[in-house]
Amino acid sequence: MDQDQYLNSEPESHEDMPISPLNSPDSVPTTSGAGVMSRKRARTSTTSDEIEEMLGCGEESSSQQCIVKPETGFPKRDDSYYFEDGSFVLQVENTLFNVHRTILSKDSSLFSSMFQLPQGGNDVDGRSDDHPLLLPGDRVEEFKDFLWALYALPHELMSIHAPKADLTRLVDIARVSFKYHFKSLETWALDAINEHVNRKDSSIFAFSSASPTTSAPGVATPISRAAFHANGAQLSQLVRLAQLCEHERLLATMVALLKRMMTQGIQYAHLAMTLADELDLRVLRGVAYLEVMQKAVVVVRNGRGQAGVDKDAEEDDVVDSEGRLIVSPEQRLRLLTGYYRLTQAWEKLRTSPIPFDHAPSCGATWHQHGCTQSWLDFWKEKTKGDTVLQLSLSDLLGRLRAIAKEFDRWGSATYMHHDCRMTARRVIQEKIRNVEESLPDFFIEEGMQG
Repeated sequence: MDQDQYLNSEPESHEDMPISPLNSPDSVPTTSGAGVMSRKRARTSTTSDEIEEMLGCGEESSSQQCIVKPETGFPKRDDSYYFEDGSFVLQVENTLFNVHRTILSKDSSLFSSMFQLPQGGNDVDGRSDDHPLLLPGDRVEEFKDFLWALYALPHELMSIHAPKADLTRLVDIARVSFKYHFKSLETWALDAINEHVNRKDSSIFAFSSASPTTSAPGVATPISRAAFHANGAQLSQLVRLAQLCEHERLLATMVALLKRMMTQGIQYAHLAMTLADELDLRVLRGVAYLEVMQKAVVVVRNGRGQAGVDKDAEEDDVVDSEGRLIVSPEQRLRLLTGYYRLTQAWEKLRTSPIPFDHAPSCGATWHQHGCTQSWLDFWKEKTKGDTVLQLSLSDLLGRLRAIAKEFDRWGSATYMHHDCRMTARRVIQEKIRNVEESLPDFFIEEGMQG
């Protein structure tokens, strides 16, 4: 995030001031925060509380059966999944489904556990249209997609592998299966989603391979608001679904996709940054914040929910009319923290070359002092070279990679033992990997909520 980028706008108030080295705090704590792990959903065996939740029951219920007020008008029977020989009536919104207990009992589901509970001679919901089991929180279309998976024939199920597979249906199946503990069906749907997203002929994310537009070399410009909103919601939905269901392969696929799409438009970096904060996605936080820090001028959204310097900004906009990224105060603090800590890390590294142990052959046949001095001279020269200085002061990774390339060109140094040159090359690469792994920690401090 170079200073020139931040001097392009004139904020009207301190609150809307873009992040810049010129207005960063005098000091920012440098204590590294504890590693942030992704939030995990603990799936345990079915309990009576879970069954009550499925039935819409709460602790304040005054009767054995919960009373959920249906929608206005009489519920109607579904055209596809109200079977005359069905044995259990469900109501979703204002629609009735009459399905089979044996089907609902598959996969050790929550329904199976409910059916096994002793009834004590009391009438139970689900026995008729007048007494259906109400399923609050579900939508008719997504529940129909779920029932489709339970009742579909093999050749119908194979349609999910087609290039134009119905991704919305698969998402609905996965979500409802997760809710009611159909674990095998949930995994099947998530695997199918992962396969669909990874298809080379998949059209849903084909735009991600397009060449990004730039306003300056290496600086991505915002894409259109319509293009972003057409795809941002789908991306968010799939990331949240993968995280909710702990499906590591789909989550890894979506994270990799978001990383690629950051180069297509800065809004996607903002989306990745927001999802990383919301879901505690460590694997996404570092690269997302670094992308925003280096490629965007930002403005803080004020307490009224709008960017104070841009009256035309809408509530869900992430870029204002001047092309600046709209961030929250917490995100601005993390960006400032990251900038400070990355620059401090580079300054420390610049003055203290990466240490390494000399090879045994160096001590036996070489002058270690000359070998060490050769390494120090290289480090001093290259850390001040043009290829390094042209990069942002906070681009710790970029500068280290530039030094690695310079070392490969310098590999025939006269006064450094060959085995020590190999060791030095290895420690540079190890340092790059260490920075990549710890990158999220540069943008979050101990005591800051993720």
